[in-house]
Amino acid sequence: MSLTVPPELLERVERGENVSDDEFLTVVATSLPYAWKLLTTLRDKLNGQNAYADNTEAPTTEEERGQLLRFVGSDAMRGAAERKFGVRIAFQNCHRLALFETWANEERSDFISTRAQLLNQTPDMVNC
Repeated sequence: MSLTVPPELLERVERGENVSDDEFLTVVATSLPYAWKLLTTLRDKLNGQNAYADNTEAPTTEEERGQLLRFVGSDAMRGAAERKFGVRIAFQNCHRLALFETWANEERSDFISTRAQLLNQTPDMVNC
């Protein structure tokens, strides 16, 4: 399971009530602490000064890798985080999460290009 949803929140959703991004992201942060910490660390690195900040270190455990993959595999989670932090999120190769300022279109285009993906390949990442 990707997220541990408090029963009260699940009941609200089942009744058709809206859930705010902040409420949803609290569930994400609690359920996927490694992914959330990485996301917030990268956001802090941006500080409005850099076009983007990215992670180049692989997770130390399979549990951490799984959390990161669950986060980036969810449009809802990524979208809520992008709205909260005012960034665009991109991902490469099992662990290279990147946050881009909304004005950094050229840098993001370079990061998500097929060229960048091919250049980011390493033998130890074949089965990540």
